[in-house]
Amino acid sequence: MAQEHVVLLDEDGYNVGTTPKATVHHGATPLHLAFSSYLVNDDGQVLLTRRALSKATFPGVWTNSCCGHPADGESMSDAVRRRVKDELGLDVGRVDLILPRFRYVAEQDGIVENEMCPVFRARAYGEVARDPAEVEDARWVDWPELLGMLDDPRLSTWCRLQLTQLRELGEHPDQWPTGDPAQLPPAATP
Repeated sequence: MAQEHVVLLDEDGYNVGTTPKATVHHGATPLHLAFSSYLVNDDGQVLLTRRALSKATFPGVWTNSCCGHPADGESMSDAVRRRVKDELGLDVGRVDLILPRFRYVAEQDGIVENEMCPVFRARAYGEVARDPAEVEDARWVDWPELLGMLDDPRLSTWCRLQLTQLRELGEHPDQWPTGDPAQLPPAATP
C-alpha cells in the first residue's frame, strides 16, 4: 500500500509541498489541506461517527461523518468519495461545497491539528460498513439532535466549530446554500 501524503500550505492556501501523513501530526503540526464532510441520507439524517480508539489523532471522539486529506492533485469531491468509501463503505452521490474557508487549530494530548479544511455535504447510499481502524462507531441522527450536542466535550473541536457556522445556514442540511468554489484555498482547486 502506498504511503499517504498530505498537502502542505502557506498562509494563503497555496501548495508548498507534501509530506507523509504519518509524520505531520505532532505538537508543531504544519498547516495542511484537509476536508470535512456531512453525509445525509434519504431520511434527512446526518451520519455521526466516532473515531477509532487506535487513531493517533483524537481517538474516540465523536465527529462529523468523514474527514480526510486530499492527495496532491486530487479534487476535493474525489477525496470525499474515496475516504467515505474507505472508512464507511458508502457510495456518495452529489458532493456540495458548503464552507470553503473553514480553518481551525485543535489540540489533544500534545497532538495538534492545523488545517484549512473546507466542509462538504454529500448524499450517501448503502449500509454503513465501517473500517474499524478508522471508525469505532457510526449512527444516523436527526439534525436537531446533532445541534443539541454543540457543547458536548465528546464531540470533536472541529465539528463543534463547524456546527456553529452550519446552524446559521438553514434549519436542515438540505437547505444549506452551496459555497463559492473561488473561496477555496488555491491548493484545493487543482
